[in-house]
Amino acid sequence: MSDGFTSRFTTEEMAAIRKSLRDEARFGSEFLARLKRVAKRIPFAEDLLAAWICARDPATPRRVRLTLLAALGYFVLPIDAIPDIMPILGFTDDAAVIAAALAAVAGSITVEHREKAKQSLAEL
Repeated sequence: MSDGFTSRFTTEEMAAIRKSLRDEARFGSEFLARLKRVAKRIPFAEDLLAAWICARDPATPRRVRLTLLAALGYFVLPIDAIPDIMPILGFTDDAAVIAAALAAVAGSITVEHREKAKQSLAEL
């Protein structure tokens, strides 16, 4: 493993970074596709998008990013505690997970993140 910024990345580290970027891109496309499908049916769509924007912001601390990505991952997972196809109740577990994550990192989601989410949601 390299020692910070003073030496070059090893071949294994570069492979891990590339894999991580591919996985993040796949996750992002899955998240955005799912959000587009359900955005009109869920009242917390703007919160989801603000969380995604915050998690993608390089200025966001790692702990916050991981918390948000874990919650967003639950939203994307096809297996839920309450199936999303159930009317009204289907997204309550997703909403609870997102609400808990947002409460845990409330100070990290900025006005800019929320404004960008609002604009992006209007374009869906």
